[in-house]
Amino acid sequence: MHVSAIIAAGGRGARFGAAQPKQLLLLGGRPILQRSVDAFARSAAVHDIVVAAPTEIVANPPAYLTRGPKPIHVVEGGERREDSVARAFERVHPQAAIVIVHDAARPLVSDALIRRTIDAAAESGAAIAALPARDTVKRADASHTIIGTMPRHEIFLAQTPQAFRVDVLRAALALSTRDRDATDEAMLAEEAGHGVRLVEGDPRNLKITTADDLAMAEALIAAPAPMLRIGNGYDLHRLVAGRPLILGGVTIPFDKGLIGHSDADAVCHAVTDAILGAAAAGDIGRHFPDTDPAWKDANSLELLRRASAVVRESGFAIVNVDVVVIAQKPKLVPFLDAMIGNLAGALGCDTGQVSIKGKTNEGVDSMGTGESIAVHAVALLQR
Repeated sequence: MHVSAIIAAGGRGARFGAAQPKQLLLLGGRPILQRSVDAFARSAAVHDIVVAAPTEIVANPPAYLTRGPKPIHVVEGGERREDSVARAFERVHPQAAIVIVHDAARPLVSDALIRRTIDAAAESGAAIAALPARDTVKRADASHTIIGTMPRHEIFLAQTPQAFRVDVLRAALALSTRDRDATDEAMLAEEAGHGVRLVEGDPRNLKITTADDLAMAEALIAAPAPMLRIGNGYDLHRLVAGRPLILGGVTIPFDKGLIGHSDADAVCHAVTDAILGAAAAGDIGRHFPDTDPAWKDANSLELLRRASAVVRESGFAIVNVDVVVIAQKPKLVPFLDAMIGNLAGALGCDTGQVSIKGKTNEGVDSMGTGESIAVHAVALLQR
């Protein structure tokens, strides 16, 4: 599935009051725009990027818009946000199935949030990141007199990214008119008759509108490292004929597969033990015993997702995971990126937080003679 990203950066940021567009201001030594673009450039879920930018950036684009790890196109933004998105939409890849739109002014967006939004749009046609209202919400008249209290459970605060199937976004943008401004593409999609799904947003994904917002973002990226916990994981399965070889959620062409109660995905099993161990939350056998028929032939990525939820409920977040797969055959290099993407999705973290390496056992022991595959994993968590 081809995914194109649009970064809306065409505004001047007048409310911020700076001499230059706010997206060019520095955050932690890097322009706000660069941080937003880099987030999508790093994401394995995104294939190309279109940036709608002010005229001066289009005329003389900085290096981070010309030498990225994936194609980046820069177009001139319009007078309004919806005009900028419409111009960028004209440049998305012709094979794009999903377009994800993000405000350049939200530079702390995570890869996990990007992936959640894309996955939801692929299922439902349109999706936006949003946070539930935590405070009581009041309605007031022009004199600032309260005229009603809104049901808090019905109120959500919209963020970006917002993702759409191409046909849905095309229909939404076609509703853009000159007599009123649409505050986001989801509003236009709703008016076009499409249901828009809410996905869990991120409180760190703040929008920089004022100098106070910029100071808060600086504090977030400069915050001292919280308490860290390390966990180790190990798994080994025998190779047998007649079974698929599944590692890191990827089915690898091979004449043998790993045998086990579930799908025997040793990569997922080792990582599951590592994160549970770091959180002191037991091990894979305790949570998913091989005596329980519910886990017979289970998808181990789903087990890892469940273990990740246990870790989060224990008050921890993933810092990084490092995996070593010991297998004489097959060669794993062609499959590593897909494996990393699968693990990051199950763990709810960025792909840059996951590493997988393949090693042989130099012909020694059952791994070296091709009778088994073993996996070692180390996980670092933070409270």
